Amino acid sequence: MSDHNHRPNGRLPHGPRPERWGKGTRSTLEKIFLSGPRSRREEFARAVRIFFEYIKGFRALHFTGPCVTVFGSARFGEDHKYYKLAREVGRLLAQEGYTVMTGGGPGVMEAANRGAKEAGGLSIGCNIQLPMEQRPNPYVDKFIEFHYFFIRKVMLVKYSTAFVVLPGGFGTMDELFEVGTLIQTGKVERFPVVVMGTDYFRPLADFVRDTMVPAGTIDAVDLQLFTATDDPVEAVERIRTGSRESTDHPQARPVLGEAG
Repeated sequence: MSDHNHRPNGRLPHGPRPERWGKGTRSTLEKIFLSGPRSRREEFARAVRIFFEYIKGFRALHFTGPCVTVFGSARFGEDHKYYKLAREVGRLLAQEGYTVMTGGGPGVMEAANRGAKEAGGLSIGCNIQLPMEQRPNPYVDKFIEFHYFFIRKVMLVKYSTAFVVLPGGFGTMDELFEVGTLIQTGKVERFPVVVMGTDYFRPLADFVRDTMVPAGTIDAVDLQLFTATDDPVEAVERIRTGSRESTDHPQARPVLGEAG
């Protein structure tokens, strides 16, 4: 995918780039976990640690109510059209009673959290442990950090009723196609995925429609997994009418150390 002449010194880049928000972490646990087999004792201890991190996520997010996660790049400034779009979406979602969750960073994430906060809604950030010099944006009411990226991904799907995907990089694309796969395979149902910034996504949409469908790698019906729009009102209406309704409304129990 990369031409040799475009690589610095002809070498592939490797390792995190902590100068970019969210491109590094102060935790080495997942790196160790993914580096190959370890002793039985280490693997058992790690399995226990992962279990307790899941419990941490359950306790932190269990009482957030209906929630929509917004994805997008950290690199768009306040004057950028995608920042403004995300801010308006966050505002409208909060007015409809949704909690707005993002990765907690700057750019699109900040904009969505900001819009929700300005509308009086609950605004959450959820990410892996950041480098010490990086902080979440000032518009989150709660910021939850995980050692393991895959636990964060599970939490975002489990506690969201929909995703809004704005222009972003590999992480954004990863979340977009992963949730598409979960819907395609029936793992989640009534889960709207709204793609915004249609000019940015048009080449990708063209590839999916004009290359993947004719090649038979996906079915034409799979094109209906996502809704594309640049209208915040239409986006929120799609979420309101298309998302699943929870039949369970858990109440926090202070005796268990739970906070609503």
